[in-house]
Amino acid sequence: MNEDAIDAFHLDAIADADPYPYWYEDVDEPDSNQTLVRTVSCDLCIVGGGYTGLWTAIIAKERDPSRDVILIDAHEVGSAASGRNGGFMESSLTHGVANGQARFPDEIAVLEELGLKNLNDIEAAIKRYDIDCDYERTGVIDVATTAHSESYYDELREDCQQLRLLGQTVELLDAQDMRNQVDSPTYTGGLWRKDRAALVDPARLVWGLKAAAESLGVTIYEDTKATSVERDGVGVIVHTPLGAVRAGKVALGTNASKPLLKRLGHYIAPVYDYCMVTEPLTPVQLAEIGWENRQGLSDISNQFHYYRLTEDNRILWGGYDAIYFWWGKVNTELESRPETWAKLSKHFFNTFPQLEGVKFTHTWGGAIDTCSRFCVFWGRAMGGRVAYAMGYTGLGVASTRFGAEVMLDLLDGKHSLATQTEFVKGKPLPFPPEPFRFIGIQTTRWSLKREDRTGKRNLWLRSLDHLGLGFDS
Repeated sequence: MNEDAIDAFHLDAIADADPYPYWYEDVDEPDSNQTLVRTVSCDLCIVGGGYTGLWTAIIAKERDPSRDVILIDAHEVGSAASGRNGGFMESSLTHGVANGQARFPDEIAVLEELGLKNLNDIEAAIKRYDIDCDYERTGVIDVATTAHSESYYDELREDCQQLRLLGQTVELLDAQDMRNQVDSPTYTGGLWRKDRAALVDPARLVWGLKAAAESLGVTIYEDTKATSVERDGVGVIVHTPLGAVRAGKVALGTNASKPLLKRLGHYIAPVYDYCMVTEPLTPVQLAEIGWENRQGLSDISNQFHYYRLTEDNRILWGGYDAIYFWWGKVNTELESRPETWAKLSKHFFNTFPQLEGVKFTHTWGGAIDTCSRFCVFWGRAMGGRVAYAMGYTGLGVASTRFGAEVMLDLLDGKHSLATQTEFVKGKPLPFPPEPFRFIGIQTTRWSLKREDRTGKRNLWLRSLDHLGLGFDS
């Protein structure tokens, strides 16, 4: 039988699901802000109202309360990836220690410590601004299953040794230990990273950051799309359909959206990720799977699932398919992909057969900005008056704060430990132009799926490794 074959049972589980993010059910969603309809001036203009933009606004005002800060967003603040992700808040700045070790071996210890400080700073900010976002610092478990080859569990052992050498609190779990934490007949082991990850309600976090920014005096305009940016005497002007912002400096946090600086389009590719949420589990259903410690979970395969409990004990289940559409297409229609939700439903019940009969209530998708090094990168333009941070590759809930902090350092000419690293100074390799980009990404997806099945990296993947692309997720 084809591994992706779907039967009526799996389709029935998603039949009545609402096609929008579960997080948006919250009654605390703030009112929309006004649209910019004139020309205004400020010291710092921030383009993009996701996590990167909001953290930039907050940190800018914390550093200098007198600084006049304006933030604009093409739609509503948090309406893109920041408000619809899985809510995994990892301390890693490099998309995991293995990726960081491969790309920045001489800096990995420093980067891991900077990542921990960043996570601690986020936790402190959540408390300082009284943001109610269901923050739980429960850690995450990287899970090996029967679908993985033995070499994948060996990778867990290697990661465990590496993390312990870096002074981190981790626990390697065998099959029984893993099932004692969360019970699935598919589990063969896991690695519990205990102190460097948390879970949040992503939408309530972004709304809380919006309120915090406004409390500090940041002016926010929504439904205000930046159409272009150009030099304007000693500053920069950001044009919008009905107005403009004249600013001394500009911070770009547009991520998966089309870059205002055309050259950045060579470095990022918008990839669609999809997820779904079950109805609340009953006490009996919860008892059948355990999960008393409420950790986030993620498969260790290339095509991986991520999953977690929500505050009201639903299971959020997502991942596996990462879809790049022809020519980097991005629009709201692509947020719906029933064939992926059907596949995810099948995988869910393969993992938790004891939950047969559970229904999914919400299904949704969204675009993330990936780059060839799988983690954020920075740069400046227009004589240092414009800076950007982008390329988070889906692990940005926490690292966006670090991205914002470094972006401000670059704009302000501030030398810090972070700005002296090759991690901050370097750039990813650019993607090739179309149609080679599309062909390359599809070939890579096929090869990664094959590696998950066989445990062997083919010539295509080895060639990418040699070029420094190293696709592994």
